[in-house]
Amino acid sequence: MTSSHKASALFFHLLLVCFLPSKITASLRAEAEALIKWKNSLSPSTLNSWSLSNTNNLCNWSAIVCDSTNTTVSEINLSGANLTGSLTGLDFTSLPSLTRLNLSHNGFNGSIPSALVNLSKLIFLDLGHNFFNGTLPAELDQLKELQYMSLYNNNLNGTIPYQVTKLQKVWHLDFGSNYFVNPPDWSIYSGMSSLTHLSLALNRFTSEFPSFILECRNLTFLDMSYNPMSLIPESLYTHLQKLEYLDMSKCELEGHLSTNLSKLSNLKEIHLRANKLTGSIFAEIGLISGLQVLELNENLLEGEIPSSLGQLSDLRRLDLRQNSLNSTIPSELGLCTNLTFLALAVNSLVGSLPMSLSNLTKIKELGLSDNLFTGQIPDSLISKWTELSSLQLQNNKFRGEIPASIGLLMKIDILFLYNNTFSGPIPPEIGNLQAMSHLDVSSNKFSGPIPSTIWRLENITIITLASNNLSGTIPMEIGNLTSLISFDVNSNFLHGVLPNTISQLTKLQNLSVFTNNFSGDIPRDFGKYSLDLRYVYLSNNSFSGELPPDLCSGFALMDLRVNNNSFSGPLPKCLRNSSALTMVKLERNQFTGNITEAFGIYLNLTSITLSGNQFVGELSPKWSECKSLIKIDMDNNKLSGKIPSELSLLSQLQYLSLHSNQFTSSIPPEMGNLRQLYLFNLSGNHLTGEIPQTLGRLDRLNCLDLSKNKFTGSIPKELSNCGSLIGLNLSHNNLTREIPFELGNLLSLQYLLDLSSNFLSGPIPQNLEKLSHLQILNVSRNHLSGTIPPSFSSMLSLQSIDFSYNNLMGPIPREGIFQRAPTEAYVGNSRLCGKAKGLIACSTESSLGNSGGVNKKVLLGVIIPVCALLIFGVIVVRIRVFHQRAKLPDEESSDAQKTKKL
Repeated sequence: MTSSHKASALFFHLLLVCFLPSKITASLRAEAEALIKWKNSLSPSTLNSWSLSNTNNLCNWSAIVCDSTNTTVSEINLSGANLTGSLTGLDFTSLPSLTRLNLSHNGFNGSIPSALVNLSKLIFLDLGHNFFNGTLPAELDQLKELQYMSLYNNNLNGTIPYQVTKLQKVWHLDFGSNYFVNPPDWSIYSGMSSLTHLSLALNRFTSEFPSFILECRNLTFLDMSYNPMSLIPESLYTHLQKLEYLDMSKCELEGHLSTNLSKLSNLKEIHLRANKLTGSIFAEIGLISGLQVLELNENLLEGEIPSSLGQLSDLRRLDLRQNSLNSTIPSELGLCTNLTFLALAVNSLVGSLPMSLSNLTKIKELGLSDNLFTGQIPDSLISKWTELSSLQLQNNKFRGEIPASIGLLMKIDILFLYNNTFSGPIPPEIGNLQAMSHLDVSSNKFSGPIPSTIWRLENITIITLASNNLSGTIPMEIGNLTSLISFDVNSNFLHGVLPNTISQLTKLQNLSVFTNNFSGDIPRDFGKYSLDLRYVYLSNNSFSGELPPDLCSGFALMDLRVNNNSFSGPLPKCLRNSSALTMVKLERNQFTGNITEAFGIYLNLTSITLSGNQFVGELSPKWSECKSLIKIDMDNNKLSGKIPSELSLLSQLQYLSLHSNQFTSSIPPEMGNLRQLYLFNLSGNHLTGEIPQTLGRLDRLNCLDLSKNKFTGSIPKELSNCGSLIGLNLSHNNLTREIPFELGNLLSLQYLLDLSSNFLSGPIPQNLEKLSHLQILNVSRNHLSGTIPPSFSSMLSLQSIDFSYNNLMGPIPREGIFQRAPTEAYVGNSRLCGKAKGLIACSTESSLGNSGGVNKKVLLGVIIPVCALLIFGVIVVRIRVFHQRAKLPDEESSDAQKTKKL
C-alpha cells in the first residue's frame, strides 16, 4: 500500500471515530423526542423522567430499557401505568431496535395502527387489558421476529386476518375477550408450527371450530371458552396429542362426552363446565394419568361418579357440581390424596359419606351441598381435614350430632351446615375455629343454649343460627365479636333482653332476632356506632318501649321489620332521611306520631306496612314520589283527610289498604290508573260520593273492598270489567238503584260478593247464576223485590248466603245451600216460601207456578176471572133445567086429551 493510500485510510478512520458518537447521540435524541411527543398526548402525564432536558439520559428513563451498548431503546414496559390515550401519536419508525413493547393494563384506546409493523425487530407485544377497538391490520404478518402477542381484553372486532397465522415464530397468541367473529372461510388460515399457547376465549366465534387450530400440532394450551361452538371435532383428539390444557367452558357443547378425550394422555387440565353435555362420565377418564384439574360442572351429566377417578393420583381439583349425578360417592375417590378442591354440590347423590374420604388430608375446599346425602358425620371422618378452609354440607339430610373433632379444623373459614336434620347441642369445640368468618347452621334441630365459646370468635363476620330449637339468652359477651357483620338467630326459643353491648358492634349490618321470646327495651345506643346498619329484624317478640333514636343514624338502613311487638312512642327522626329504605314493617304495635312528619321520600321503597298503630295525620301527595312502591298497608290507624290523587302515579303499586281510618271525601277517579293493583281496600272510612267508573280499568284486581263508607249512587256496571276479581265487598254504604246484571260476568268471583246494607232495589239479576265459583253471597238489608231466581240452584260452590231483610217473595231455589241455609238467611222476607227452616210451605199453585216459572200475581189474575165464569155458568144451567121441569106436566096433559079423542 502506498503512503498516500495509508494516509487516506487513516484519515477515514479518524473521521469515523470522530463522527460515530455524534451519530449515536442523534439516534438516541430522535428516539427520545418521539417518546416525549407521544407522552404529551397521554393522560395523566406521570412519566416525569421523560423530558427534553433529560434526553442524554434516555436509557435511565422509567419504563425504558436500552440494548447492551446503551445506544438504542430495546424495551418499553408501561404495564399498569394507568395511562390513557392512543398509539397514533407514537412514531414507530423512530424505534427501529425495539424488541419488547408492553402496554398492558392501561386505558389505551383507538385502533391498532398498521405502522406498528415498522418495529421489525419486535419479539414481544402485549396490548392486553386496554380499550383498543376496530379491526386488526393485515400487515401484522410483517413482524417476522414476533414470538409473543397478547391482545387480551380489548374491544377489537371483525375477523382475525389470516395473515396473522403466517407468523411462524409465534409461540404465544392470545386474542381472548374481544369481539372477533368467524371469517368466511377458515381453510385459508395456516397452521402455526411454533404455537404452543392459543387463546381465542370470550369472542363471538360460532358453530364451526377453527380448522387451522388442528394443524397447530405443538399446542399445549388451548382456550376456546365462551364461544358457542356446539361441538368438539373428533379429530382434535388425534391431532393435538401434546395438549396439556383444554378449556371449552360455556361453548354450548351438546351430546355425550367423547371417550376419545382419554387419548389426550398429556392433559393436565380439562375445563368443560357450563355446557349441555349429557350421558355419563366415561370410566376411561381414569386413563389420563397426569390429570390435575377436571371441571365438568354445570352440565346435564347423569349416572355414577366413575370409580376410575381413583386412579388419578395427581388430581388436585375435581368439580362435578350442578349436574344430575345420582350415585353414591365411590370409596375410590379417597385414593385421590392430592385433592385440594372437591365440589359435588347440586346433584342427586345419595348415601352416607365413605370413610375413605378421611384420607383427603390436603383437602382445602369441600362442597357437597344440595344433594340427598344421609347418615351421620363420624369424628374419624373429618379429624384429618386440618387444611380445610371451606366445608359446605348444606341442603342435605345429614343427621345426628356435630362431632367434637370439628374443633380440629383450625384453618376453616366457611362452615355451612344449614338445612339438614342435625340435632343435639352446638358443640363448644366450634369456638376453637378462630380463623372462621362464616358460620351457618340454620334450619336444623339444634337445641340448648348458644355455646359460650362462640363469643370468642373475634374474626367471625357472619353467624346464622336461625330456625333451630335454641334456648337461653344472648350474653353481654356478644360485644367481643368486633368483626361481626351479620347476626341471625331468628325462629328459636331465645328469651331475655338484648344486651347493651350489641351497640359496640361497629361493623354490624344485619341483626335478625325475629320470632323468639325476647322482651324489654332495645338498647338506647343501638345503631349509634353501627353506621352501616342496613337490616333490622325484631318482629314477633315482646319488645316494648321506643325504638332507639339513633337506630338509623348512619342513614344506611334498608329494611326495618319490627312488627308484632309492643313498641310505642314516635319513630326515630333519622328514619325520615333514610333514603336507602326498601321495606318497612311496623304493623301491630302502638307507635304514635304524625305520618307526614315521620316519613320522607324513598326512591327504592317497595313495601310499607303501618297497620294496627296509632298514627295520625294526612296521607301526603309526596308518597307518589316513592316510585318503587308495590305495597302500601296503613289500615287501623287514625289517618284522616283526602286520599291524594297523586297515588295514581305509583305505576308499580299492587297492594293498597287504607281501611279502618278516618279518610273523607271521594275516591279520586285517577285511581283507575293503578293497572297493577290486585288488592284495593278502603273499607271502614268516611268516604262519600259515587264509586268511580274508572275502577273498571283495574283488570288485575283480585280484591275490592269499599265497605263501611258513605258511598251513594249506583254500582258502576264497569266493575264487570275487573276480570280477575275474586272478592267484591260494597256493603254498608248508601248505594241505590238496581244490581247491575253485568256483575254476573265476573266469572272469576270466587270468595265473596257482598252488597248488603245498602238501598238497592229491583229484582236480583238472574245473570248472577253464572258466578259458578262463588262461595259467599250476601245481598241482605236492601229493598230488593221479586223472587230469588230458581236457576241459582246451579251455583254449587255457594257455602253461605244471606237474602234477609228485603222484599223478596215466592219459592226459594230447590237445590243446594238454599235448602240448608239457616232461618237468618231469609228472615225479613214475609212472602218467601219453601222447605228451608223458618219458611212457610209453598201452595200447589205456587208450586206449579214455581215449576212453570209463572208469577203469582199473573196466576191470581187468571184464576179469579175463570172461577167467576164457572160459577155464572153453573147458575145459568140450573135455571134452564128448572124451566124444562116446569113445562113437562103441561105437555103430558095435552097428550092424554089427544088420546081420548082417538
